[in-house]
Amino acid sequence: FVQPFSIYFFFLYLCCGLSDVLDGYLARKLHAASKFGQVFDSVSDFVFIGVVLLILLPIVDFPPWILGWIAVVVAIRFVSLIYGFAKYRGFASLHTYANKATGVALFFYPFLFSAFGKEAPAIAICALASISASEELLILLTSKTLNRDRASIFSKGL
Repeated sequence: FVQPFSIYFFFLYLCCGLSDVLDGYLARKLHAASKFGQVFDSVSDFVFIGVVLLILLPIVDFPPWILGWIAVVVAIRFVSLIYGFAKYRGFASLHTYANKATGVALFFYPFLFSAFGKEAPAIAICALASISASEELLILLTSKTLNRDRASIFSKGL
């Protein structure tokens, strides 16, 4: 609704990010956390990232190899979602440390882009996203039960 990279864009963008962080924090503090809230938070994150990508990808004009890398990460995520849905009969996005770090890095991309240009931050974020997407798929492939709060592939699964 606003011009990307404008002062209004960054204000709304920060409000969205803060609300995403605060909702989980408040839900845990107020003992109001629920499985619905976990799923809704993950779906909201996907929608937010998808909208931001749709808005920023045409503006940033990445080289084809970075677009290809992004497509590979999206494909891995898509396979994970389909496999998780088939295996657990529901949305199986995990809250791993790597997924959280990727989310934070993606969130800060517009600021990093403004400070460091488009490619260096994109390479770092794509590398982190590749690791987190692969880790999530490996966890889903090897876990007997769904634990959305599993910290990493190295933590004990349920």
